[in-house]
Amino acid sequence: MNIGVLGTGFGAYHVELLSKMKHIGRIVVFGRNEVKLQKLQEELKVEVTTDIADILFDADIDVIDICLPTPLHKHYAIEALKNGKHVFCETPVCYEMADALEMQQAAAQYGRRIFINQFIKFDPAYRYLYESVHQQKYGKLLSFSLTRETSPMWGDLGLDSITTNLMIHDLDFLTWLLGAADKFTVWGTNAGKDGEALVRVFFEQSDVSAEILVSSQMPETYPFTVGYEAFFEHAKLIFRESDDIKGVIESTLYEYTSSGREVLILEKANPYEQSIEYALQCLHEGSESLLSLNNAIEALEIAIEIKNRLAWGNVLLHPY
Repeated sequence: MNIGVLGTGFGAYHVELLSKMKHIGRIVVFGRNEVKLQKLQEELKVEVTTDIADILFDADIDVIDICLPTPLHKHYAIEALKNGKHVFCETPVCYEMADALEMQQAAAQYGRRIFINQFIKFDPAYRYLYESVHQQKYGKLLSFSLTRETSPMWGDLGLDSITTNLMIHDLDFLTWLLGAADKFTVWGTNAGKDGEALVRVFFEQSDVSAEILVSSQMPETYPFTVGYEAFFEHAKLIFRESDDIKGVIESTLYEYTSSGREVLILEKANPYEQSIEYALQCLHEGSESLLSLNNAIEALEIAIEIKNRLAWGNVLLHPY
């Protein structure tokens, strides 16, 4: 399978992962930074180009991996589909529902597939929670909360962007676990700081409640942190992972049952690598996928609705 990669930012990491995978033939990388391209070419022995048409119109390319800025995703995804390529696209897939629906229509029109990098579905701790719920390992899930906290180091993550650019990953997980959410309330603040925000969303279903908290207002010394707490009939799970400014990662998953507390040691896995491998496997086998555009649209629709309600200040009404 031959892959075209668009972008040398996060795309460079995709190229590194792809270069180690089996059954990958040519890898062709588009970028505008010739220094980055030359480095990729020398270190990973891939083909490079500064002309995106070299990839879009290359009849031997099977899949185009889009790692460009989000506003460019729709255009190049549709161009790839139109030229007979399947698409693997970084998240967020786009910022507007109309764009996502155009991509969906193009995939159907040209008979090709779009996969969205919902990598959280391959993170061992989140997958453990998903499987515990669906296998009822601890009885019924009663309530859970997801958190994602960062210092203001990733650019604009204010009230108008934090849901699509940061919370989207937790929404990917929530919709995977529970399906589309039909009732929620929203609270948010920027505390007077442009480009920063703190947002809580409370979801209510008939048999389980959930909360997502995201913040881009943490102090600079605070590590990038994700986690969850999940309450079951017969247990509680607590997961926390932090990555500090020195790159030191600490990750712990606690299980509390009537037998006491246990630290769960999960098999290590790179969710980004597994996400790409999984998408390529689905293509090879022609099988259904957890990473379909339809799945991503469920999360995107909620993210956009939360953003709109934060902008309107209408935080207590039913979203539909």
